[in-house]
Amino acid sequence: MPKSKKPFLAIVYVSRKGHTKLQAEAVARGAEAGGARVKLYTSVNAVEKFEELDTADAIVFGTPTYMGNISSEMKLFMEKCAGRWYSRTWSDKIAGGFTCSSNFSGDKVNTMLALCVFGMQMGMIWVGMNQLAATNVPQESESVEGPGSSALNRNSASIGPQASVFDVPAPDAPAAGDLETAEAYGRRIAEITARFCK
Repeated sequence: MPKSKKPFLAIVYVSRKGHTKLQAEAVARGAEAGGARVKLYTSVNAVEKFEELDTADAIVFGTPTYMGNISSEMKLFMEKCAGRWYSRTWSDKIAGGFTCSSNFSGDKVNTMLALCVFGMQMGMIWVGMNQLAATNVPQESESVEGPGSSALNRNSASIGPQASVFDVPAPDAPAAGDLETAEAYGRRIAEITARFCK
């Protein structure tokens, strides 16, 4: 029986203060554990490497949330993808995304929707979380304070991992639970991508 292809997963991210870079690295660790070959690109570097991205089986997008939306650097990357949109170059590739902001909300869902809509416009297949909030510490969901920093998916996200960093500089933030959430997501993306690479 022929061996299945090892999927190539590209992660395109923006990180001004280092938080989103740590998330990107966590997604990469999870994807590698899930059997994927992974390469990280900053949004600036990715524009220079479009031909490499064209060969990816999956592309995961990461950006901090600023003023309730994607960063200007990620928006510029998206706009430079117009030729790929027109040619449908990334059609049927697996897509996903992640973000972080200073607070629990920070309107991160708006950022995630922008990433998802971008993926949909490119003709990609979006993969969500499939992870309930705080399953590793369910008792914390029964308190007024809610899940703490060790909780998986403490922001109760479905569309993709969302970290809360507050005013804590990297590498002390994102919290361990937020990074483990990103790692689990990377593994999920890799495993789903492998189904399309047989």
